[in-house]
Amino acid sequence: MALNQAHWNGGVLIHSGEWIILYCDGVEMSLDGSEVAFKGKKKGRIYLTSHRVIFINKDTKDALQSFGMPFTNLGSVDIDQPMFGANAIKGNVKSLPGGNWNGTATFRFSFSSGGAIEFGQAMLQAAKMASRNPPPPYQPPQQNTNIYQAPPPSYMAAQSNLGAFQASRDKFPSAPPPQDVWITEQPPPYASIYPQVWYHF
Repeated sequence: MALNQAHWNGGVLIHSGEWIILYCDGVEMSLDGSEVAFKGKKKGRIYLTSHRVIFINKDTKDALQSFGMPFTNLGSVDIDQPMFGANAIKGNVKSLPGGNWNGTATFRFSFSSGGAIEFGQAMLQAAKMASRNPPPPYQPPQQNTNIYQAPPPSYMAAQSNLGAFQASRDKFPSAPPPQDVWITEQPPPYASIYPQVWYHF
């Protein structure tokens, strides 16, 4: 998991070859861990991509602006359906080397407008698919990589591009605002749901 490495200009920052599969606004995130930035509940947007789950905080003054969780760093993920309150996705996440924090944390995403079950099922399916694929070879981070607004295909790749992956689009019909999706030229350093890395270029 990486802290504050998945946002740009108030939007989400994805890698070249990474696709946004599902998007949901109005999600509340809470983290239990040792970092000061984890304290308190955060409200924002959640993205399920071909490589990870990303949360973008709507509070621009909060110490936590973005939270990226590669599928291979997740554990004990479960869908919580309480008698009272919103359904939620919960689990554990391990930090990434160079991810701006160290250790493990417990996360919880609450969906007050619904969608936790569908998002959680898609997240579990994506994690299972990614676990079958090795991560790409290590590439050192580029210091001056270009960042630009992502072209429209970066959101909800065509079903033919998703292979065996099936996601419930009925519950998540909205796309993120186009001005809120940014892309870096650097490829994703994490395992993907695809058996090979697909690039936009």
